[in-house]
Amino acid sequence: MAYAAPLFAFEVRYVIELVLLVFALIIQGVALVHAITQRSDAFNAIGTLPKGGWIAILAVCLVLTLLGFGPISLFGLIGIAAALIYLLDVRVGLRDLSDGRGFW
Repeated sequence: MAYAAPLFAFEVRYVIELVLLVFALIIQGVALVHAITQRSDAFNAIGTLPKGGWIAILAVCLVLTLLGFGPISLFGLIGIAAALIYLLDVRVGLRDLSDGRGFW
């Protein structure tokens, strides 16, 4: 019975890391696909990094997360931050530029 608690803790940690990994891969994948499908001149129009820069950042972060560094490592956290910055700032600017309807 003394060995049950450490095994349970490892199983809980494994499940939490798996959920975070799936979340990180989805967020980074959506950001990368969105960046690939946008026009190049729109990035310059909103005053952010060029399209190639965003694609390189997001692709490298996605590959490093897939290679096993995981979402809790430094590379994983940088990748999640880069994807969230893209989705919450750049994507909104691109949408405002394209249709002019705002955030909602």
